[in-house]
Amino acid sequence: MVELFEQDEKKFDRQSSKGNQIKWENNGMWYKADYMGYEGLAEYMISHLLAKSTLSEKEYVLYEPEEIKYKANVYVGVKSKSFLEKDWQIITIERLFKNVFGESLYLSVYKIRDYEERMSFLVNQIERMTGLKEFGIYLNKLFTIDAFFLNEDRHMHNIAVLMNGTGEFKYCPIFDNGAGLLADTKMDYPLSGDVYELMKESHSKTICADYDEQLDISEKMFGTNLKFHFSKKDVKTLLQAVTEYSAEEKNRVETIIYEQMRRYSYLFS
Repeated sequence: MVELFEQDEKKFDRQSSKGNQIKWENNGMWYKADYMGYEGLAEYMISHLLAKSTLSEKEYVLYEPEEIKYKANVYVGVKSKSFLEKDWQIITIERLFKNVFGESLYLSVYKIRDYEERMSFLVNQIERMTGLKEFGIYLNKLFTIDAFFLNEDRHMHNIAVLMNGTGEFKYCPIFDNGAGLLADTKMDYPLSGDVYELMKESHSKTICADYDEQLDISEKMFGTNLKFHFSKKDVKTLLQAVTEYSAEEKNRVETIIYEQMRRYSYLFS
């Protein structure tokens, strides 16, 4: 268990439609407390399964479960190493677009009716503002993760790049998947519900509301850029190592991942 204090609390320029987790930074580590359910379990499982994929270690953040004492409360959550170097900060693509054009990126994208044109507009604008190359490939990786792990919170405030004081940009490692795996048990996905029916209720938010359609468009335009090589045994081993979450929560996560392995078998090499 780690004890954290008010001076450690962080307010990041990122908004979530799933509420606001309490976040802290202390001695080069980031901490996040669960807010709507088992977000920490989702972060842990997804990041450790990304470790068994074609992503490099620099492309994602690895999370570990952690109990967090803050004031009079003890929270379950996760911790990760900070990836921010000196003079670098996280900036969302929504804020970046607003700073440059004075308009909402979300509204600008959704004014476009055709989904492929939305994708092209989004990629072109980010590459134009940042000078980054192959942003479409980066989005394809995000869309693959979102479709497979049912991360429903990837809107314009939850996609970010890194920027330094001189206006240089870098890709941000993938680090926010806490809304995946039906982690919101307080509002949308109660543990008492049928997991297969609840999975149908989860929707994407970036260029359209259907995970598969969004992923198909990105694959058509930019190819398939993320493959997995984990097994059911790997999933079970990771879940068995976690003691902070209930058997019911872990069983549901296992069921979801097994079903997605069946549905997206082409993503396994």
